[in-house]
Amino acid sequence: MTKRKSKGAYMISAVAEMYGIHPQTLRLYEREGLLKPSRTEGNTRLYTDEDLQRLDFILTLARDLAVNISGIAIILQMRERMEEMQLQIHDFVKYIQEEVLARASAAADPARGAIVPVRRAIVAAQQSNRKK
Repeated sequence: MTKRKSKGAYMISAVAEMYGIHPQTLRLYEREGLLKPSRTEGNTRLYTDEDLQRLDFILTLARDLAVNISGIAIILQMRERMEEMQLQIHDFVKYIQEEVLARASAAADPARGAIVPVRRAIVAAQQSNRKK
């Protein structure tokens, strides 16, 4: 399997040749929803670098691990769901960090974080009156 690093779009025949598979295999993967190449106005399939990375993963599952098409579809769905969950966790951790920083800065200045502002001069005067 050959990997390309350029930012191009490849026709089905070029992709089939690069990966040593029949074009019908690529059409099957598209029918099964495993690949979604873009189309030109003339309805020609164009595979991007992201499509090729996905195809590389699909072929690894199929060739090296002997996973069937249904299994590949499940694995791809699980992989996408895991990526979504990782983004959600990242966003949640960022929110928690911001919240902790906001509360820490509020705790550093009691008057800022208090529901009712406390006037230190009055409190100090009341305490000195109690001591007398």
